[in-house]
Amino acid sequence: MKTTFKQSGLAAALAAMLALSGAARADDVFLAGIKKHTVLTNTVPDNGDQNPYAIAVSPVSAGKLKAGDVLVDNFNNAANLQGMGSTIVNYHPDSKEMTLFAQIPRTLEQCPGGVGLSTAMTVLKSGWVIVGSTPSNDGMTDTKGAGCLMVLDANGKLVDVWSGPDINDPWGNMAVIDKGDKATLFVSNAGFGVGSAKGAPPEVDLATVLRLELDIPAGQPPKIVSRTVVASGFGEQADKSVFLIGPTGLVYGKDDKLYVSDALGNRISEIWDATTRTTSAGIGRTLTRDGLLLRPLALTATPQGHLLATNGSNGKVVEIDPADGKQLAARWIDANKAQTPPGSGDLFGIAITPQGDGFYYVTDDNNNLVLAK
Repeated sequence: MKTTFKQSGLAAALAAMLALSGAARADDVFLAGIKKHTVLTNTVPDNGDQNPYAIAVSPVSAGKLKAGDVLVDNFNNAANLQGMGSTIVNYHPDSKEMTLFAQIPRTLEQCPGGVGLSTAMTVLKSGWVIVGSTPSNDGMTDTKGAGCLMVLDANGKLVDVWSGPDINDPWGNMAVIDKGDKATLFVSNAGFGVGSAKGAPPEVDLATVLRLELDIPAGQPPKIVSRTVVASGFGEQADKSVFLIGPTGLVYGKDDKLYVSDALGNRISEIWDATTRTTSAGIGRTLTRDGLLLRPLALTATPQGHLLATNGSNGKVVEIDPADGKQLAARWIDANKAQTPPGSGDLFGIAITPQGDGFYYVTDDNNNLVLAK
């Protein structure tokens, strides 16, 4: 999404539009407890990178990181060109300050196409940071590369790069099962067969979800020990405004199920036997679709196990019970009327606070990190 920098009367608009939608009892709904939205920091670092995408909360204190720190990466460069952002910033809740965590070289030989940091980012218990690249040379998909996953240490230093034929534009926020010395990552890839964003780009049903099994020896970077495509055939499409549309949100839930936000299908998909399957489940089963969803993007899980999905085509977050697929509620979290519908194209990353009492999100219309609680 290209930043507009237009923001008028946000506080008043939010106050007027924070009503919940849905028929669930309020005490069953996580969003019912959200009373206030606080802008924590602007996410633009000194080099001017903008368009905040991924959010990852550090589970550990190591290097530059303190447990609870909030990492945010940038997809656009200072000229507002998509797929060319190369910085990760770190918001420190204790000091309320933002610092630069990492600035990765834009041209990186090991990463096909270079660096444009995407919504795929996580911090492991061992202190390693893994972030995806969905790069472009001019801000358009015409020049996009396949990208890669990059491993940084807890001081923001690049130590390894992962690529290959099963990685093509790592796009969505990762789901992670982290056991310290071992971890399982799920990451969506939305670049296979995608071409130009000019005209009316076709939808291509080639997006995948890749499972990576990692071994993490003490004091050494993670190593991939196995790679398995667990889902495939999701729709993906080049888009002038948002670069790519494809499966974005990933959450690992109960009963070995992986939930995937299928943006073009306007649904949440359920992949069964997520950690054990050896073949693709295709696009999986439909948990829920349409209703309050309007191009679902990032996903996270609430303390009671509900799903929160940010909408790409309005400024709402939607709460879903994965037990039955019921859409419990929706809340406006970006009501900027500069877009139609309000907040359209503004929401990307989302992450629950360590205390479980709220969530962080980013608004790319004004490059802000916001706390809702």
